[in-house]
Amino acid sequence: MHAFEKLRADYLVYAAQQHFQSYQPRELYEPLDYILSLGGKQMRPILLLSAARLFDENAVGISLPAAYAVELFHNFSLIHDDIMDNAALRRGKATVHEKYGNSTAILSGDVMLVYAYQYLAALKTEKLQQILQIFNETAIGVCEGQQMDMNFEKLEQVSVGSYIRMIELKTSVLLFGAMKIGALMAKASENDAENIAEFGRNMGIAFQLQDDYLDSFGDEKTFGKRIGGDIVQNKKTYLYIKAMALAPDADRKKIYDWYSQDVSEADENKKIEEVKSIFLSSGAVDALEREIENYKNKSLMAMSNIDADADKKQELIDFLRFIMQRQN
Repeated sequence: MHAFEKLRADYLVYAAQQHFQSYQPRELYEPLDYILSLGGKQMRPILLLSAARLFDENAVGISLPAAYAVELFHNFSLIHDDIMDNAALRRGKATVHEKYGNSTAILSGDVMLVYAYQYLAALKTEKLQQILQIFNETAIGVCEGQQMDMNFEKLEQVSVGSYIRMIELKTSVLLFGAMKIGALMAKASENDAENIAEFGRNMGIAFQLQDDYLDSFGDEKTFGKRIGGDIVQNKKTYLYIKAMALAPDADRKKIYDWYSQDVSEADENKKIEEVKSIFLSSGAVDALEREIENYKNKSLMAMSNIDADADKKQELIDFLRFIMQRQN
């Protein structure tokens, strides 16, 4: 993991120099500094840099603005997602809209997106047009995935295939785009760039499925969000879909009843515990674990098709295994 720690350190030094503290009006820019200060793993920019490093060590430095652009876009999407989800916490702290209000949060998210494009536009590479196209496709995909996620709340039935497609767009497409941009910054071949992007896509799906598990069964202190939040919000996650397919009729009715009625704050914990119990007893959790393993294996297959230094490829494989062991 030493290589990733070095990339993270290099990225954090660069990011610390890009703050918005002197920008005016402060009411617009303070929320940007706030959400960026909440930390997180910076997984997306580090994966972009790792893809660049895989094909050319010297490409890491020139890829830092692209990595920062990806992190700006990610945080822009978090600000808006939290508004749509009416989420109170992000990384264990108040969400931007809770702290600054919805109107400011929307506007601050918008300007963050514009700055992401500004950093990309300044990249020194002959691949700029292709990189901007990839970024555009990524951004569109994230928006499409978010709309699908909201649509699911109104549907009585959602298929596993539709759900996987939603998280592919909402979450993993950004890893796909980040790693492909990093590869292009290092002048990788089209075949290698596509395979490292597929590594990121499948890793992202596995990561989000793991996130679904942690939302219901993680530790709130380390997860940074309320455990059972997806259940309270009636989100049709993989666990919900599989439980509704596998559970006995009586348990399916219990889930349906909980998800189709307004629940008082006093009853939320009861709802969470009853639904989690059915997730376990129905075999939905076991099915989720198998699906996570399936997408991890797809990532490994994509990596095996890449023509690059074996030790650097192994570092990325080790990173995949490391993040899939996380508890937050």
